[in-house]
Amino acid sequence: MQETTQAAADMSTLGLMGIAAAAIAILLILIIRVRLHPFFALVIVSIGTALATGISVADLLPTLLSGFGKTLGNVALLIGFGAVLGRLVAVSGGARVLADTLIRLFGRDRAPLGLSIACLLFGFPIFLDAAFVVMLPVIYSVARELKASLLLYGLPAAGAFLVMHALMPPHPGPVAAAVFLQADIGQVLFVALCVGLPTWYVMGYRLSLLLANRAPFQPVPNYMGGDDDEISAEKRPAFGTVLLVLLLPLILIFLNTGLSTLGQSGAIDGDNPLVSALMLIGETPIALLISTCIAMWLLVIRGRERGAMDSINEIVEQALSPVCSIILITGAGGMFGGVLTASGIGEALADSLQAFGLPVIVAGYVIASVIRIAQGSATVAGTTAAGIMAPVVLGDPSLVGLPAACVTVAIVAGAIGYSHVNDSGFWLVGRFLGVDTKTMLKTWTVVSIGISLMAFGLSWLAFSLL
Repeated sequence: MQETTQAAADMSTLGLMGIAAAAIAILLILIIRVRLHPFFALVIVSIGTALATGISVADLLPTLLSGFGKTLGNVALLIGFGAVLGRLVAVSGGARVLADTLIRLFGRDRAPLGLSIACLLFGFPIFLDAAFVVMLPVIYSVARELKASLLLYGLPAAGAFLVMHALMPPHPGPVAAAVFLQADIGQVLFVALCVGLPTWYVMGYRLSLLLANRAPFQPVPNYMGGDDDEISAEKRPAFGTVLLVLLLPLILIFLNTGLSTLGQSGAIDGDNPLVSALMLIGETPIALLISTCIAMWLLVIRGRERGAMDSINEIVEQALSPVCSIILITGAGGMFGGVLTASGIGEALADSLQAFGLPVIVAGYVIASVIRIAQGSATVAGTTAAGIMAPVVLGDPSLVGLPAACVTVAIVAGAIGYSHVNDSGFWLVGRFLGVDTKTMLKTWTVVSIGISLMAFGLSWLAFSLL
């Protein structure tokens, strides 16, 4: 890439920043006004940016494919395994088991808390929209039984799903951002849990309850939704089984992170075969693969004499089909990030941030928030912002390790907030809760802003303490 480096060197910082600003503006126009699919928009803008910054025609395709392929190599497995794991829990009736058990544990008066905790657990491997639809029959039945406003149960549940979808791997936003910034997934998971749990309780649960109580009474709609409403009680898995398959990947990933930290400090021998084997099963793709295979056995295959593998294959197909678009968008975001790095825009951005005195973590949050507000997609916002910030983060040795994990969490916090009428999740939650647009702006939008700001604030605090 010698010609690329020379072209970048010949172009001023102001010129490179102008090209970057124009690229983001064109990307937003293509997505918002032209309504072009984000995958195609990102690829087209990547090509245009590369040519505008002087990358030669001979180097163009290798530059594009390098960023695209490197991103997919890390992201596709995580999102794919996570989607299948979530689908297995959903179709087996595991979501109903989680909700019923926790509501019974917390009692009728604290049913919103029990339901929100159930959604927090269930939301680890499954995307917000799918998780919310699966949990709807439980939310409806609880609201009907207790004769309370649907918002008292639906809003805290949706808030829990939003926190998990925003911050936790294997969801696409944090996975993509971690890959771009070369942050360890285990460390990102650790920071996300430290940030996400208090954020969920204060903003996802408490603020949701406050706003739901202030909103007009919302009756339960006449329609029902979900995947597990036909699963009879005797065929549902035990609560402990559901908890095991949801927590197992966390345990394995943290095992890898813990052993890696101990090995680097010299407390244990990192070259020991047993340690190496344990670290291998704790690598995020392997941990998710093991957890998904165990979930297949415990939730579907066990207890069936025939037809189990056909059911498994059908579940896998149903799980992977919806995430293909997300995986491609994430890969295209990696392509855009690769172009920004190769063109020298990343270095120009780093120089500009240093000149203005703007902290990297603040810049990442602001960029993600602006893109999120403008075009609505959290995946596009997080992927694009992480791609823009990657050269800055990777070029600073002081940001290796936990600081990179904190920046990752800050970026995805910005990408998930400020949900309004251009966000598909806004309409999904509003439609199934039977809430009008004005009420959604006063409740759901406020909750998403609160979650975004608190998660960013806590990640910035953690970043400052390192």
